[in-house]
Parts: sequence; C-alpha cells; structure tokens
Amino acid sequence: MTITAQIQPTFEAWRSKARELLRHGVAPENVDWVDASQTASLLAEEPSCYQTTPNASVKVPADFLRLAANVCAHTDERRFDILYRLLHRLTIGGEKHLLSMPSDRDMHQCNAWARAVSRDIHKMHAFVRFRLVGLNESNGREQFVAWFEPEYRITRLAAPFFEKRFASMDWSILTPDACVSWDGEKLTFMPGMSRHDAPSADAHDDLWRTYYRSIFNPARLKVQAMQSEMPMKYWKNLPEATIIHDLIGSSEKRVCTMIATPERPVKPMPDNAYLRTLHQRRTKS
Repeated sequence: MTITAQIQPTFEAWRSKARELLRHGVAPENVDWVDASQTASLLAEEPSCYQTTPNASVKVPADFLRLAANVCAHTDERRFDILYRLLHRLTIGGEKHLLSMPSDRDMHQCNAWARAVSRDIHKMHAFVRFRLVGLNESNGREQFVAWFEPEYRITRLAAPFFEKRFASMDWSILTPDACVSWDGEKLTFMPGMSRHDAPSADAHDDLWRTYYRSIFNPARLKVQAMQSEMPMKYWKNLPEATIIHDLIGSSEKRVCTMIATPERPVKPMPDNAYLRTLHQRRTKS
C-alpha cells in the first residue's frame, strides 16, 4: 500500500512526517511525497493507515539532521523521496556508516543539493542590501527592509546570521518564498511577497556605491572571477551594480594613471619612545 505524504516544503514538515513513517517501519518505495504548496487545492491528505505498531527506539544521527535541513531547502522535487530513503537505510536498514560514504548514490545526490544550498546561503549573506524605511518612535530603533531573490528556500537557514549581525536595528527581509523580520527580541517568519512590496532606492544606495567605488582596485580586476563571486542574476537588486560597467570600462585608464603617479616619499618614523622600543625589538629579532 502506498502512503501519500503531503507536506509543506520545509525541513520541519518533512522531519515530522519522516519520523512518523520511520516509527511505523514504512519502506521508502511505499511513500509518495507530495509538495502541499503546489497541490493542496487538488489533492486531499490521505489518512495514515499503518500495518505495524510504532517503534520508539529509532535514533537519527545529528549529522544527518544537519544534512537534511539543507537538502529540504533545495527545490528539486526528488529531495524528500531520496532523503527519506537515505534515512531509512541509515536507521532501519542498518547502514550506520552511510554518512561517511560520499560515493553512495543517495549520499552523493544529497551532498550535492546541500552544497548548492550552502552556496545560496553564502550569497544571501553577501548580497542582501537593507534600505531605511522609517523610525520606531517608541524605542528609537531604525527600521530597514531588504528584497532578495534566493535560488532555493533558504530564508530560515540564512536568518540567524542577520539576527546576530544586525541585532541593534529592526529589519525585514522579503523573498518570494518566505519573509523574516527581527524586532530586537525574536525572529518572525511570514509567507513570501512579490518584488513590488520591496522598498525603492534610498540614500543608503549612494553609500553602497561610494563604498564599492573606494574598494574597487582596477589593477587587480578579473572580470570572470568577479562575475563568479557576484553572479549577474543578483545585480538587479544591488545598488553598486549600476556603477560596475563604468568601473570596468575605466579600469585601464586608472591603472595607467596609477603607474604614472610618482611614489609618495616615506614619512620618517615619529619620535616616540614607545615606537622606538618596538623598532629596537624588531631589529634585534
């Protein structure tokens, strides 16, 4: 008998359902995983009918749960099926060393998905750009909003980074799949929004462009490497992207100017007792 496992496309939903199926010893080939966000209006949840009594002794390694959290954030429709098969093999199947076998077909696929999700999280950490939208008059905290378009469902995985880094301000990150807000005390997750709900440009965009222009080194320009680290699909939401083409176009002229500019004379060391002591120690060593 095939059991339909209709779940929301989140790690928490998959873990809850997988734990239920595993406790009843349901084989992977007898489970049909369905994304409820895609078919909820067309397919009703089937009642769970198990032929075995639950087994409470199944233990799942923590390393697997960390892997599963990333895999579930991917968007490949096979991820829930393969992940449950991997879990079943690891526990009921007795393949306890499966996590240390990257050549295994299921492990190879899940590791590939997890790496892709990790890269996407890294890009979100690097390319989210907050815009000031107001001030909370009750507590004086500035309020910021950012729009980002991740490739996968990574908002929940990426949010703790922003919680730690921007703890002193109120902020929201809007994405098509999920949104997250921080009010100084807790993270709140909400359904996704459209691009039209994101704020337009503000004065902070000029600060980003000024900063990017100041750190741009034309002598070390490698366009392909830059595009690899900053893929063009992110450019439309980056304020500094509007000046990249100009910086690249003027890089050769700027390098020639740098070469032609005479070196500045070295300033003498200040007559400071503490600095003289450090210089003497360095000379002796």
